Amino acid sequence: MKKAWLILAALVAGLLLGAWVGDSVPFLTQSADLIGTWWLNGLRMTVIPLVVALLVTGIVQTADAASSGRTATRSVITMLSILMIVTIMSAIVTPLLLEMFPTPSGSGYPGATTTVDNPPPFIEYLKAIISPNVFNSAANDALLPLIIFTIALAFAITQLEPAKKEVLARFFEAMGEAMIVVIGWVLWLAPLGVFALGITLGIAAGIASFANLLHYVLIVTTIGFIIMLSAYPVAFFWARFKPIAFIKAAIPAQSVAISTQSSLASLPAMVEGSKQLGVGARSTDIVLPMAVAIFRATSPAMNLAVAIYVAHWLNIELSFEQMALGVAVAWITTLGSVSLPGTISFIAAIAPICMVMGIPLEPLGLLVAIETFPDIMRTVGNVTMDIAVTGTVARGEGDMK
Repeated sequence: MKKAWLILAALVAGLLLGAWVGDSVPFLTQSADLIGTWWLNGLRMTVIPLVVALLVTGIVQTADAASSGRTATRSVITMLSILMIVTIMSAIVTPLLLEMFPTPSGSGYPGATTTVDNPPPFIEYLKAIISPNVFNSAANDALLPLIIFTIALAFAITQLEPAKKEVLARFFEAMGEAMIVVIGWVLWLAPLGVFALGITLGIAAGIASFANLLHYVLIVTTIGFIIMLSAYPVAFFWARFKPIAFIKAAIPAQSVAISTQSSLASLPAMVEGSKQLGVGARSTDIVLPMAVAIFRATSPAMNLAVAIYVAHWLNIELSFEQMALGVAVAWITTLGSVSLPGTISFIAAIAPICMVMGIPLEPLGLLVAIETFPDIMRTVGNVTMDIAVTGTVARGEGDMK
């Protein structure tokens, strides 16, 4: 949390300095652009290997969970269904929110697009999803065919004999952890990188840039808030919890989520709250840990909302095909998301969605500085839905006391 606040302070300082000096100091402008570009490229270089490693690991873990019994299978199906529903909701609601509450005037991102090339026909997207050379796709940031290949590879790994499967699964798990270490190193320099990017934005947009960042936080957080609220109908009608009892049982886990921004740290409170609601030991021992590992209810919806917001910020008009691809990738890559604070996983989670939708990644370097605020809502929404889904599965399995 201290590092997150330091990054935020660096962003504010950069914006103020850029707004104050404007473009009157060319050396400052050039230096900020150089340092900011270096730092962004440091983050981008981890995206491809991290996406591959985490997606393979997530799919293998999900397949293992689904094959471990009827309760686990029901859990996986329920969780994946909810993730798809909330992602489609985000694709519909986020543009509506941006239309109802447009970006503050004069706060556009530097280099924002004023004209947009017509996207290729959808048939061209379909032709491109199978690549004859997956390494060429990775080199050219063609993420969709790479994701298709990775999914096929992950399911192929699940079909191997146990010893070989474990070797490959552990390899990709270790590679993912190594990439997270690299991201940690790059984020150690985040105050400097974000400061430089803040200067660039401050020079281009001035003080109005603060209004845009606040607007971003409110839009993306609203999507998470909607998902958190949707957990209550799930708990009331599917799990058939008593409303007051569920509200009281969820508060301790929500409190931990606010203070730690970690679903894993909230797990003990979620277990205790579920037991208070009458959920049996089988469900609390199986479903809740699985939910923390593979089910983050807010992630695909809020990740897609970030990508849509960036496109809006850059004046990029998204087609139906681009939005559909964004929904699919946001849903799929959630299986490979990591249970870490958002400042660490932010780029890895959002970049694949932006890349497949044809949205530039540069604004993400700024937005990571204020991810602390949306990340609080992400975690609160996740733990609330985790308890509701656990109750739903327990009710279906007859595991209620």
